[in-house]
Amino acid sequence: MFSKDLIAKAEALLATLRAKKLMLATAESCTGGLIAGVLTEIAGSSDVVERGFVTYSNEAKNELIGVPMAMIREHGAVSREVALAMAAGALAHSRADITVAATGVAGPGGGSAAKPVGLVHLAAERRGKPAIHRECRFGDIGRHGIRMASIVVAFEMVDELTRA
Repeated sequence: MFSKDLIAKAEALLATLRAKKLMLATAESCTGGLIAGVLTEIAGSSDVVERGFVTYSNEAKNELIGVPMAMIREHGAVSREVALAMAAGALAHSRADITVAATGVAGPGGGSAAKPVGLVHLAAERRGKPAIHRECRFGDIGRHGIRMASIVVAFEMVDELTRA
C-alpha cells in the first residue's frame, strides 16, 4: 500500500521522534488515517505514535477534537483555520508532544473554483511552540496521489517541529 520511499521517510521520522523523546498524534480528514497508518506500518512505532484521530466529518472534528462548528461554517472544513484548530485540538485531547493535521479535497469530486481538487491544508503544533501551516495545491493528481503527497508534507512539518 505504501511505497518503499514513503516507508523510508516514516522510519526516518520515527527515529527522529524517538531520539528527541517526542510523542506524535495525528488529526486526519482527507488522509483518512493514512499518516498514522504509514507510521504504524513500522514495528515498534508505538513508542512514539501516541494516537490518531480520523475526523472525516465536521461532527467528528467538533466532537473528538473540539473544532468549533461556527469555525467550520464560517471558513469551511478545508481551510487554514480548521487545520490549525485540528492540530491544536489533537494536542489538547492527547498526551502527544507534537500533532499534525490534514484537511483537504482529495477528489475526484467535491472541488470548487475556490477550493479545487488537490487543495490540502496541513497544520502541525508542538507543545509550547507556535503552530505551523502549509497550504498545498497539488492539482488533480488523483485521490491516491493527493493523499500520498499530503503524507510527505505532514512528515516534513513534524520533522521541522522536532527541531523547534
